[in-house]
Amino acid sequence: MKRAVAQSPALDRAWSDPPGIIGWLSAINHKTISIRFMITTMGFFAAGGVLALVIRLQLARPENTLVGPDFYNQLFTMHGTTMMFLFAVPVMQAVATYLVPLMIGSRGIAFPRMNAFAYWIFLFGGLMLYGAFILDIGPDAGWFAYPPLAGPEYSPGKRMDFWAQLITFTELSGLLEAVILITTIFKLRTPGMTLNRMPLFVWTMLVTSFMVMFAMPSVMLASTALITDRLVGTHFYNPAEGGDVVLWQHLFWFFGHPEVYLIFIPPLGFMSSIIATFARRPIYGYPVMVLAIIATAFLAFSLWVHHMFATNVPELGKSFFTAASAMIAIPTAAQMFCWIATLWAGRLNFRTPMLFALSFFFILLIGGLTGIMLASVSLDLQVHDSFFVVAHLHYVLIGGAVFPLFGAFYYWFPKFTGRLMSERLGKWNFWLMFVGFNVAFFPMHIAGLRGMPRRVYTYPADMGWNMLNLVSSIGAAILAAGILLFVINVLRSRRHGEVAGADPWQAGTLEWATASPPDPGNFAQPPVVASRFPLWSPGGVAGIVRGLADDRREVLVTSVLDAVPNHRAVLPESSIWPFVSAVAVTVLFVGSIFTPWAVVWGAVLATPPLIVWFWPKRKPTQMNLEREVKP
Repeated sequence: MKRAVAQSPALDRAWSDPPGIIGWLSAINHKTISIRFMITTMGFFAAGGVLALVIRLQLARPENTLVGPDFYNQLFTMHGTTMMFLFAVPVMQAVATYLVPLMIGSRGIAFPRMNAFAYWIFLFGGLMLYGAFILDIGPDAGWFAYPPLAGPEYSPGKRMDFWAQLITFTELSGLLEAVILITTIFKLRTPGMTLNRMPLFVWTMLVTSFMVMFAMPSVMLASTALITDRLVGTHFYNPAEGGDVVLWQHLFWFFGHPEVYLIFIPPLGFMSSIIATFARRPIYGYPVMVLAIIATAFLAFSLWVHHMFATNVPELGKSFFTAASAMIAIPTAAQMFCWIATLWAGRLNFRTPMLFALSFFFILLIGGLTGIMLASVSLDLQVHDSFFVVAHLHYVLIGGAVFPLFGAFYYWFPKFTGRLMSERLGKWNFWLMFVGFNVAFFPMHIAGLRGMPRRVYTYPADMGWNMLNLVSSIGAAILAAGILLFVINVLRSRRHGEVAGADPWQAGTLEWATASPPDPGNFAQPPVVASRFPLWSPGGVAGIVRGLADDRREVLVTSVLDAVPNHRAVLPESSIWPFVSAVAVTVLFVGSIFTPWAVVWGAVLATPPLIVWFWPKRKPTQMNLEREVKP
């Protein structure tokens, strides 16, 4: 089978988005929505990075007066909220909605209109939060929003109401994306792609999506209880009326610690794809890798009290969570040994994606070791709420997620755009980020051990933290320069980069069997696969699927376990109603910050577009019986 087969004009027309402004708002093709998602999340990443730079400028020297305490509280709250809710998880789902259908040989994604609705809700929620920040009513109680600090008594006004409602926006979007990805992976795989032949990135997104389904309702429940305490007068977190402030911590961290792994697990898939391609061999220990991913997900839900060792949790309970916090390192270590074995026996090609992947080993190792240290109750009590914890968090999340993510952008940029990114700029980008990151965050370990608390806007000159903070601020500037160089590389390569061809890396998975960038319908004739790396294995592509219509958005539905053809389904056409529905729901959510009646009138406003969206447009057909799908 050729790696790229030209599609028919009818197939292109059927899967293309409509032209014009209305067409732009009506787009539902999974690649279009994914690119918008990626650009938006990276925009929020840049905004969060600017906030971090202001924080580092403020802390660069003692008794600095660049910003005052009130604005500083907004800065670190907005930075954390942006990175955790508007960047880290959404960007992983954005990459997945582009790549997963291509990796599993599908022409499209399940529930494409819901995918568009999830994007618009996410965008409007982020714009709401930053609009409040620009108006100086941004949240100021931390991205974790602990009551009673975030409650009505200590945080009057609307600041934390905007934060609580942002959670509703982003978690609704994340839950919808999880449903879409689970359905796509289970039911739209091409024939022959059994569960034990799926690419490891697809496995990571399947596991992550199930984690989202269990974790995000917890924080949505917590934030809803918080906003009703603030706006309606309930007392979920008011001890004087029978509430409990520690209830917030249990609900929030039952989401918050698994969220670290929602961020961390997808990059494990990036790592596997990049290492396999640039080592020129399949990943060693495929069953071990899959089981380790699943084990990480289960263990992630068993250690949320890791963040609560300073509360009045019983000592025996703390011992259990200490053990769980140490155990979760085991499956990650197993994966690292599998990658090392793959590299050891491979023929390595040190291109830019590989450099970002290899940095994962060094940075995550430091973050993992400090995580095991923090699993000790005695040490955690000493460094709790210090800069040691800040350093650990960033080593885990930036080393474990951001560096592999940038490697993934370099790796799949040819698939997104049809052009390669500059290798020379890429290596400069990598070394600036690598050096800048370690210079910025490693000194924070020492500052934390010397007693510097987090979330303070200034400090006296005689505490011994001066040089450490100055070095960290210089490192942050170097890291920012590296990220800026990445942006320059993207903009330059998008127009002037080397033309990539369908498969510039000679990779082995199905996304490289299509044109770069893919045609609107992905596959003119979806392949039938017979191995985990069908483009590398003789006979890995065993045939093609015939019988799918070219004049409508028809996809093949297969069985969950073995991807046996079941029937055909027709996906919906482009529609503006997901956008209109998102606008109406946004009015409901934002209006409810100011009056409970907005829930009633917002529901009235949202109902008509939802009815039109789901109104059946055609009678059921007998297409499932008219044609036979032949491999």
